[in-house]
Amino acid sequence: MNSYILSNQISLYGEADCVGFGNTEFYVKEIHRELAIDIIIKNHYSKKVYNGTYINLGVFDESGIIGVLQYGYAMNPASCGSVVKDTSMDEYLELNRMWLSDEIQIKYPESRAISYSIKYIKRKYPKVKWIQSFADERCGGFGIVYQACSFDFYGEHKSTFWELDNVVYHNSMMTSKKAGGKKYDLLQANKERCISHTLRQFRYIKFINQKWKKKCLLKEMPYPKHYL
Repeated sequence: MNSYILSNQISLYGEADCVGFGNTEFYVKEIHRELAIDIIIKNHYSKKVYNGTYINLGVFDESGIIGVLQYGYAMNPASCGSVVKDTSMDEYLELNRMWLSDEIQIKYPESRAISYSIKYIKRKYPKVKWIQSFADERCGGFGIVYQACSFDFYGEHKSTFWELDNVVYHNSMMTSKKAGGKKYDLLQANKERCISHTLRQFRYIKFINQKWKKKCLLKEMPYPKHYL
């Protein structure tokens, strides 16, 4: 039976903190950011992490850790109000990174991991009203995992990405003059070696509080068919 996973330590308020959700065979649980970063860099197709992430969940089965989900801010954190009216920065999340091992034996591990993580978030972060995620053509399926989790679909757009030495960077790293940092400098210094990719991205939103769906400024659309 699925249930919340509580910390062994009692908080200052006299209750144990919620640290995860699931069952002994498959569950999600908080892990240290450093561990999540290490796993994502080694296994995620992007080979890099997003600094705006602040919720790090490991995905576990009886063999140990088999995946990672990272939630946090959007690339432009303050853009939330242009998606759902009156949203403050602590009232939404974006699923920034997700990786699960191909060796997992259970059925539908991605949708189960997302579903369990949402249940955890609802209890641990009650201020969060909605969660956004993007699927792109590199993942395949046009976001069928989010469809299985009853996310709503809000259209698609094309985005440019740049590949350098098997690492993929968002177009903002190539075009922004304000980005700065080692990754930005590396990309800018090697423009002639970069490979450009234009990919379709599909926007999905899960309204934890259904009343907030009425505030969405985007048009809900039928799910895209992954087999077309």
